Amino acid sequence: MHEFSIATSIVESVLEFAAKRQLAEVLSVRLAIGELTAIEGEQLSFCYEAITKGTAIEGSTLEIEKLEACVQCAACSYRGRPKYWDDALCFAPVATLQCPNCGKAVDVVEGQECAIKSVKFVMGRNHG
Repeated sequence: MHEFSIATSIVESVLEFAAKRQLAEVLSVRLAIGELTAIEGEQLSFCYEAITKGTAIEGSTLEIEKLEACVQCAACSYRGRPKYWDDALCFAPVATLQCPNCGKAVDVVEGQECAIKSVKFVMGRNHG
């Protein structure tokens, strides 16, 4: 479960952010996750909640923004959604790196991100 290690990194980053700024409380963390990362949002939220217990950011929520994939083809200049492999053995359609227009290999432009976009917080007393 790579969601646990990702959640750990997020929590460490937010704890460091909160400590440096002497925040009174962290309310929420907004995370952008690309469609091609294979990160399961529910599992990530579960791990985040478990890891924050007993820390300075316990009770904060993890808000996940899903980012759609975008690919670009050097052969035909296609730019847009990837081609999907929809097979009965898969629980969801799987994006391929094949151009939906000409069938050549494509480059991923968007969809591999996993980044903290914002942290909603309450300032400590020392910051007026």
